Amino acid sequence: MNNDAAIMHYRRHGVLSDPGAHAARIAALPDDVPTLVDIVRGLLIHGDWLDLYGLTEADFPGTTRDTLPLAARLDAILAHDNTPIGQSRPPALRSVATCRDYALMLTAFLRCKHTPARVRCGFAAYFENGRLEDHWICEYWRADEARWAIADAQLDAEHRAHLSIDFDTADLPAGSFFTAAAAWRQYRQGKIAAEKFGHGTAAGAWFLYVNIARDYLALHKQETSLWDRWRDAPAERHALDADALRRGDALAVQIAAIEENKPAVVLSGAPQPFWLDPAA
Repeated sequence: MNNDAAIMHYRRHGVLSDPGAHAARIAALPDDVPTLVDIVRGLLIHGDWLDLYGLTEADFPGTTRDTLPLAARLDAILAHDNTPIGQSRPPALRSVATCRDYALMLTAFLRCKHTPARVRCGFAAYFENGRLEDHWICEYWRADEARWAIADAQLDAEHRAHLSIDFDTADLPAGSFFTAAAAWRQYRQGKIAAEKFGHGTAAGAWFLYVNIARDYLALHKQETSLWDRWRDAPAERHALDADALRRGDALAVQIAAIEENKPAVVLSGAPQPFWLDPAA
């Protein structure tokens, strides 16, 4: 068994990325990554950035922040507007989503095109100066360069103008995004303070601990998990003891092996619970 098997593992769908009845619609889309990125942007709108489009939550009654399986998301989009999915909707007709939904949809589209792809949880450096913001992206295999590349399908024209982004959002430059494992290593090596990582008022080592667990699970095609309840964790769970630090370090090692395309780790099957539910 070689590294190719580990890479090709990410051509196959997980439960959430399975297109279901929409496989033929996706197959009819163009194959290139930049075009697929743009198609995702024409279907989704981020619920935290509605003001960029002159919209408010009142324009989208009954929406949820829950991450939906791709098939259910496309069901809802087409029930609301039966325009072909390759055609961009006006912002008011898009499906309200979070960054994870953008990453999952692009991952699913790429897998339908037989391109290895996976959802990653981590931190972006381009939302706020001096801050590394909780974020999810799609990582995909560039066979022409034998490397994993990162695409951020959330960064549409409105985001790019607002954030003064001029880099290729279908292939992010080095240093613009830290996977949760890379962020954990930066923290543990004393290179970046834990307080630089977070979202809103939540930040610090506990946030890094949560995200490395979510990144590990996403690499095993479990893009949602009990760890999505982390905001419910009592305050006493936010202090990381020596055991928690060791668990985080162990996960960083396992993730590094996955990133090195080691088949024994990548193909080891769905992970077993490795510590208690953070909300317990």
